[in-house]
Amino acid sequence: MTDNQPDAMKQYGIVTLAYWAFTLTDGALRMLVLLYFYQQGYGPMSLALLFMLYEFFGVVTNLIGGWLGARWGLNRTMILGLGLQLVALAALLLPVEWLTLIWVMGAQALSGIAKDLNKMSAKSGVKALVSHRSDDGGLLFRWVAWLTGSKNALKGLGFFLGGALLQWAGFQTAIAILMGLIAVALIGAGLGLTADIGKANTKPKFKDLWSRSTKVNQLSLARLFLFASRDVWFVVSLPVVLTSVFGWQHSEIGGYFALWIMGYGVIQGLAPWITQGKQRVIGAGDVILWSIPLIVVVALLAIQWQWGGASQSILLWGLALYAGLFAVISSLHSALILYWSRADGVSLDVGFYYMSNAAGRLLGTLLSGLSYQWLGLGASLALSALLLILSVLSTLRLK
Repeated sequence: MTDNQPDAMKQYGIVTLAYWAFTLTDGALRMLVLLYFYQQGYGPMSLALLFMLYEFFGVVTNLIGGWLGARWGLNRTMILGLGLQLVALAALLLPVEWLTLIWVMGAQALSGIAKDLNKMSAKSGVKALVSHRSDDGGLLFRWVAWLTGSKNALKGLGFFLGGALLQWAGFQTAIAILMGLIAVALIGAGLGLTADIGKANTKPKFKDLWSRSTKVNQLSLARLFLFASRDVWFVVSLPVVLTSVFGWQHSEIGGYFALWIMGYGVIQGLAPWITQGKQRVIGAGDVILWSIPLIVVVALLAIQWQWGGASQSILLWGLALYAGLFAVISSLHSALILYWSRADGVSLDVGFYYMSNAAGRLLGTLLSGLSYQWLGLGASLALSALLLILSVLSTLRLK
């Protein structure tokens, strides 16, 4: 906590609670949209298109949002994100026959803007509380690992909530319930957030959006390929396989994704202990060390699926191992960007970095629909291994 912000801990606690509430509804909305429109007869590429603007505007928002956060303060960007999510959900309450592909893509675009405003605000807040001078025992790594891990655990719960609400309450009732949750979070944030957390001492210029740090740029490129490698099988290919090949129900698919993301979140939270990063400053070499076995796991899964048959047990256990390894790498990335970001106006570097994260999800979403439609899950997994290799190559320059 900084001397000129005596209530920063309280303020960041409110930001974190608002971020958790948003994450729960965001995960539920993603599963609702995916399963409902698959049920309406949408094919793999159409399902991917539903999320294209969500991811595209995430790229734009992280870049602009970091600049806004440095100028306005992270409290204002957080409240703006919650408000936009409420509007996005309201757009999906129209009669079902009005929910065309273009309309839903537009609603998802608003949701993508909202999500990345909230994510940038919460992640940047860690830097405002923990300075490098106090990080002699990996304190920054522990803080960001805990925040990211808890967020993903709640996102997993949101996946289950979305699948369960669709099966038990229907699409529009589920949307109304999510609106109620966001409204409560918006009121709480509006009343409780007062401090200008993360506001730069000088007004950054628009040209400051682009990072001048070689480390930040290289890590951002590695992050792009890392998240593309996940979403290339995660967004469309796996959910469609679970329902079309293995015959799973909506609640079962939502439950599986919930367990996957929650387990991923728990491992992220434990990453400082798993990597021993709580006792030292971690580096790019740690990322490379954990990336190699992940590449091997994905490559073996692709080979088994393509030539060994559609084994449900091998696929699910393999993806569970993937979750653990990926969680550690992602947590290492999240710590490194805060180590290397500028102290004044931290949201500029964090926003640039998460712009690359969103660009990776955009690329992965597009490739997920294309690869599954053309060649199936085996192709999606093979592309995942290739993208992971590109991520490691980007990280080598940092070592």
